[in-house]
This record gives sequence, structure tokens and C-alpha cells, in this order.
Amino acid sequence: MEHELDLRQYNVRTDLALEAKELAEVGGAGALQGVRAETVQEEGITITRMSIDNEIGARAIGKMIGQYVTLEVPGLRNQDTVLQDRVATVFAREFEAFLQRLGVGKNANTLIVGLGNWNVTPDALGPLVVENTMVTRHYFELMPDRVAPGYRPVSAVAPGVLGITGIESSEIVQGIVQRTKPDLIIAIDALASKAIERVNTTIQIADTGIHPGSGIGNKRKGLTQQILGVPVIAIGVPTVVYASTIVNSCIELLSEHFKRQTDNAGPIMGMLQSLPENDRLQLVREVLQPVGHDLLVTPKDVDQFIEDIANIIASGLNAALHDAVDSSNVAAYTH
Repeated sequence: MEHELDLRQYNVRTDLALEAKELAEVGGAGALQGVRAETVQEEGITITRMSIDNEIGARAIGKMIGQYVTLEVPGLRNQDTVLQDRVATVFAREFEAFLQRLGVGKNANTLIVGLGNWNVTPDALGPLVVENTMVTRHYFELMPDRVAPGYRPVSAVAPGVLGITGIESSEIVQGIVQRTKPDLIIAIDALASKAIERVNTTIQIADTGIHPGSGIGNKRKGLTQQILGVPVIAIGVPTVVYASTIVNSCIELLSEHFKRQTDNAGPIMGMLQSLPENDRLQLVREVLQPVGHDLLVTPKDVDQFIEDIANIIASGLNAALHDAVDSSNVAAYTH
């Protein structure tokens, strides 16, 4: 229709495949074709292993065909070091199983790419992980006879962002790939979530590569096997959430509060409480965006959160990539 309202710009944006699946299930009916998922609980850690098998599933949730593993750990907000160590161990186990499913060998030459801006705390996850990663490629190049068994060649780089370097991260990585010829690329980046409770408490692993800035609406050249010619595994943590998401969550919490306090919650909340979550979020975004108030928000204690979760990921990677690293005490191997 000529005057039909186009709401595509107000669609919920999320980098998490798990959230995309949840949104699709709310908007659809029953199980999604082409999408398989299993969820297990393990001492405060929720592990979801999801597979998008075909184009039907990819279109249904708006994510690429591939394998996704998500760790949800709400307790990370409590800065419990014992829990952090346990998460690092579980992450190492899940990542190693992920490598095995993809057929990545024990001696695969691996390049770790820490995407993001080290000057902006919510976007500094990638560079912080690189700082704590055990790099070994130079030993294999310079003194291969002195490398102990149980290690593989690992290199790492934090290429910065376009605004600092003037060069797309993908182009920088392409140059490195051409010269160093890795067998595998691991790209780490900060993500955007639609749920406040998942910010800084969730880790996603995917074999689909990564598109910097996709969760905040930026269209940028990605790091994928199609572009780089090398398998790319993406690791991400949501560190920001839209203001519209927070407003939407507040409306839902208000509705639940009034339902507990009075039998007349309906007249107070009106049609807002009967709208589906996705429709309500679109409405909030439609109101906020024209006046420039749909901000990206991060918790005030993001500095400590980023340090902690970067250490968890780096510890887990060190254990998963090097058999010589004790996976039961991975935290001892970060510096």
C-alpha cells in the first residue's frame, strides 16, 4: 500500500542468535523449522547449543546457517571469583568441543583477532582478551626445537577500529592472513543485546564469522570464511543495550507490579500490557528514535565487568588451544 507504515527501521537488533530465536518463537507458532537447540544447566551456568541447518531456519531468525553455543551466567554480576573460574573451565570445554565438531586439528595455526576500540570501555573486550592470550607462534618460528609438546602456534592482534586507523578491520586482517597463513581465525568482539539481564553475563560462540557493528546498526565489512578464505569462529559478549529496550522492560515490570498490587491493572496500563513484546519494543523505538533518545547504554561498573569477562575468555582460550594448559585451573594462565 502507498501509505503503509514501514517499521523495518524499528526492528529489534541483537547480535545473539539465542535472542533472535526467542523473538522468532514469540512472533511465530510452535517450533522453528531448520533450527535445533538444546539447553542444559550446570551450577549456575545455562548452556544453549543451537544449530541453524538451512535457509528456512536462517530466514526465520535472521541469523546465518551455522553452529552457536551460548553461555548465560547471571551470577557474574556478583564478581564471584570461584564462579568466574568455573565459567572459564566450562567455556574451555565448550570451545574445545566446538573445534572438534568443526574438524580443527590440534596443531592448527591460529590467529586471534581482538576487535574493538581499546579507548572505549564497553568496546574494549577484544583488545583486553588479546592482552591475556598466550601467544606462541614466534617460538615455533624462531626456536621450534625448544617448544614443549601440548602447544600450538597462536598469534594475536588488536587491529583497532576504522575511526582510529582509517582502515577496515577486515582489510587489516586480510593482510595478516596473506602473510602468516593461519588455519583458523578466532574473532572476539563486543555485542549488543535486547535483554538487560544478558549484558556482561553472556558469551556466544559461533562458526559464522563476525560483522563488526552489526548489533548497533552499522553495515561493515565482516570477518568471514568467504572474505578471508579461512574458517572464522566468533566469540562475543553483549556489553550494551538500547535505551528502548530498558524502557520496554520497565513497562513490563510496571505491569507486573500493578498486577500484584491491584485488580485494576488493566485501566492503569491500558493496551500496553496486552501488546506482544516485540510490538511494544517497536512502539517505544518509534517514539525515541526521531528525537535521538534511543541511546546505547552500558552498566556504570562496566570497567570491572569487562576485565573479568575478558580474563574468563582468555583463560578458556588458552586451555582450549593448548593441551599443556590445565583446563581445571585455567585462571592461573592469564597475566
